Amino acid sequence: MNLSSHFDMENSFFSNCITRTQVAGFSVYRGKVRDVYDLKNDKLALIASDRISAFDHILKQAIPFKGQILNQLAAYFFGQVKDIVPIHILSIPHPNITIAKKCDQIPIEIVIRGFLTGHAWRTYASGKRELCGVVLPEGLKENQRFDKPILTPATKAVEGHDEDISEIEILKQELVDPKVWQQVKDYAFKLFARGSELAEKQGLYLVDTKYEFGLYNGEVTLIDEVHTADSSRYFFKDDYKESFDKGTKPRQLSKEFVREWLMQEGFQGLDGQILPDMSDEFRMEVYDRYKKLYEIMTGLEFNPSSTEDFDFVLEKVLIANS
Repeated sequence: MNLSSHFDMENSFFSNCITRTQVAGFSVYRGKVRDVYDLKNDKLALIASDRISAFDHILKQAIPFKGQILNQLAAYFFGQVKDIVPIHILSIPHPNITIAKKCDQIPIEIVIRGFLTGHAWRTYASGKRELCGVVLPEGLKENQRFDKPILTPATKAVEGHDEDISEIEILKQELVDPKVWQQVKDYAFKLFARGSELAEKQGLYLVDTKYEFGLYNGEVTLIDEVHTADSSRYFFKDDYKESFDKGTKPRQLSKEFVREWLMQEGFQGLDGQILPDMSDEFRMEVYDRYKKLYEIMTGLEFNPSSTEDFDFVLEKVLIANS
């Protein structure tokens, strides 16, 4: 579908952004991307907004329909892994809304990396040879595939930057029960294997990704999102080897190009740095990349739904699920 046939690109496309929700009578917690409503009955309503974040900062401009793409792609992937791990999804009553089990969040982001790229490469290039307790050999190159995936956890920061942490420190600080941690690790590697399998069938490599888990009635449960462009990085298979051999950047689908743009603009989330503005042209490029990943992985065409009167729609959903 040609999006411009449904939306006046100049006058309304960039106004179709959900950046903040508020419904009277319901308390809301705002994460970097999602607004979360506690429905007080062991359920949460997760609203995928059109906010976009990088370097643990929310960018000034939003990406139209990003929330719908993100929410629906996450729902698709949750359906692909529910035979591996219990999932938190109960229903998807709207393209931007997920009704989920209310879980006690495990305070660690589980990052699995199959390639040396992004943050891992920047750490390696700085001269360090250990990442989250994983010792890396000399002589590796940017974007090189590891012999086997590695686990590089991070603490979940309420404010500011998430911090790398080793498995030894997680257990030493008693952040997670050892039995729960073992189960989380096992699930994470199985999920990465499934995600890699699905990606390769569609001509992509799953490069790295993050998982979040919680406990629901004591059962380890996959929460948040899975294998989306916000949480994952993908390389195109067809020209990866040629690009790697030449030392050029492989074509990819992820938020990494947003991070790279921010770095070119002098922003890495450090004190004193000022967030740059995204042009409409760049915002459109971001939208196109999210849309492309959705369509490649699901085999479906993305058809955006109207965001008009979204708070009214949201109120009806919250009341119906309370």
